[in-house]
Amino acid sequence: MFSFRTLLAAPPLGAQIIRKCPPSWMPYLKLLRIDLDAGWWIPAFPAFWGMALALREGDPLWMVPVWCVLFLLGAIFMHGAGSTLNDMLDENFDRKVSRTRSRPLPSGMVSRKQAALFLLFQLFVSLCILLTFNTTTIWTAIAFLPLVAFYPLAKRFTWWPQAVLGLTFMMGSVIGWTAVRGSLDLPAILLYAGCVFWPLHFDTIYAHQDREDDIFAGVKSSALRLGEKTKPALLVFDILMVGFLAAAGALAGMGWAFWPVLALVFAHFVWQLWALDINNSERCLYLFSTNWIIGWLVLAAIIAGQITA
Repeated sequence: MFSFRTLLAAPPLGAQIIRKCPPSWMPYLKLLRIDLDAGWWIPAFPAFWGMALALREGDPLWMVPVWCVLFLLGAIFMHGAGSTLNDMLDENFDRKVSRTRSRPLPSGMVSRKQAALFLLFQLFVSLCILLTFNTTTIWTAIAFLPLVAFYPLAKRFTWWPQAVLGLTFMMGSVIGWTAVRGSLDLPAILLYAGCVFWPLHFDTIYAHQDREDDIFAGVKSSALRLGEKTKPALLVFDILMVGFLAAAGALAGMGWAFWPVLALVFAHFVWQLWALDINNSERCLYLFSTNWIIGWLVLAAIIAGQITA
């Protein structure tokens, strides 16, 4: 019988792909984070949301699947580039943390030179994808590059690297909007503001798995900063995310069906908070992995709002 728990327990699609590829590809696919499905849905969903919110009557719908493919590929390679840079900077930290000790660099599967060359390849592919879009989208993406470069260093300097993650990899929301509209408008800015709180929610939950390792390695996280105040803080983040999404939807002219589906987004957040035990690593990982449902629910809300507008 089908259940979400059974689906979530299945091996990630990326892990299944890796098993079917030549062994020599494995270290590079792991640098790309293909083995973790979160490596694509974290940055891809906001781009899908921005695109769907921006669509208007008369827009070329035949471009939607093209944009979706470009957003997905861009998400994979840009997130992969950030992850590879992160691994290069954190090689010594990763050797101290049990969860990251098996990554390609600390385990010796690839050299720093090989990782650097692969990073350049990913950046080149990302640039080629970016150049297929309009000028506004290109310059918007370029404006985020300093954040992309800073993110791997954030946990050394701030208790809120999850906020930096949100500011960085939620850029897809404005990329998706500008790809359709060719301009950066208030609904896109509100959507981006809401998206920033999503990683503050799910990555704080994820970071609770690594609290002891992070303390040992001397790095910071929102999980360490919040501690036992995690649940009320996450509730505030969730309210802010849904509030900004509601404002973006209202300004973009969403129809009535947008609202009940958006309410389901908040309901799913509340369920996660009810189920959360920050001292149970397996529960934290499980709840983190349910956040792809949020991605689909927000997309469904926008599509429903467009249909009933």
